[in-house]
Amino acid sequence: MKQKCLSYIRYFSIPARRLLNNPMAIIGLILLTGFTLIALFAPVLAPPKYKFSPYRMPHQGYSTVPKPPDAHHLFGTTSGQYDIYYGVVWGTRTAFKTGLFVVLVAAFIGVWVGVVSGYYGGWIDEIIMRMVDIVWTIPSLILAMALVVSFGRGLENIMLALALVSWRWYARVIRSEVLKIKQMGYVHAAKIMGVSNFRIMLRHILPNTIYPIIIMGTLEMGSIVIMASFMSFIGLGAPKGYADWGQMIALARNYIVGPQEAPLTYWYTIFFPGGCIVLFVLAWNLMGDALRDIFDPKG
Repeated sequence: MKQKCLSYIRYFSIPARRLLNNPMAIIGLILLTGFTLIALFAPVLAPPKYKFSPYRMPHQGYSTVPKPPDAHHLFGTTSGQYDIYYGVVWGTRTAFKTGLFVVLVAAFIGVWVGVVSGYYGGWIDEIIMRMVDIVWTIPSLILAMALVVSFGRGLENIMLALALVSWRWYARVIRSEVLKIKQMGYVHAAKIMGVSNFRIMLRHILPNTIYPIIIMGTLEMGSIVIMASFMSFIGLGAPKGYADWGQMIALARNYIVGPQEAPLTYWYTIFFPGGCIVLFVLAWNLMGDALRDIFDPKG
């Protein structure tokens, strides 16, 4: 058991050292650590006003005119007098929840589709990949919006729709990896020894495709949050007042450009939620690029 643990440590030690020696990866790691701490300590940083609805942003009054930052509202209020600070803090949890759910579900579906298609080949591969090609003909965002409209408005439906759209990326990449791995000697040896196909896929194929999955999942996190924010912005997301960065920008859409005589009067309504989206996506993209460089066999 001890030797097995040491082998795992050695297995991951080299990628870890390369990661820590990459300046861009350090920046991404710092940003992700910050967002993770905000999400974990959200109840402390912004105590919920509604006990059973922590994602519901508190508001005072119903005025459509935002109020600037003050002692009671650190980041000011947006249209409807929703507290921007509270929305930014709890919106971090929403971003993680959305991204992780979509990536995990899409990766699970896509990986198994790609593994089965690449491993068996022949007519099974032909049928599966033609189905994937059909799905590929429809742009991701349009297909996701169509699914949300079919399922009904709501954050959960957005997450489900994005998962049902994103799996195709994983299927194609993993299939190409499996086509190479199944020709390896250890796979042929396992077949000769009578190991079942399922066990070969689980023990020999999947572990050797883990790096592309990690890289794709990391890069996909940022894209998922952008797509989810966009759909919340156009009104397909969570109900009004839910702590979601996309919806917070939607609440401030009438104040993106302020009065003609003072165009930056309501800058805070866009700056804080928009800045969170930019930094969150940037963090995952930096990490994804760094992991791609680390795990690239040509590097």
